[in-house]
Amino acid sequence: MHMRIGRIKFAAELARADINIKSLSERAGVSRVTITSVRSGKSCSVATAKKLAIGLGVPVSALVSDSDT
Repeated sequence: MHMRIGRIKFAAELARADINIKSLSERAGVSRVTITSVRSGKSCSVATAKKLAIGLGVPVSALVSDSDT
């Protein structure tokens, strides 16, 4: 199953956490290419969304695009 992470929500959480893509990649165990794809609006697996949320310290629901809720 795939889900779409909201671009604005994702950018806001990156800024709130005060980390860059490289740091998030290391924290979440997700490649920088995948993070860049998600940031540009492409969908990702539920597992990837969970890893990104954990890396940012937020629940997955804080990242999900409004059209997917």
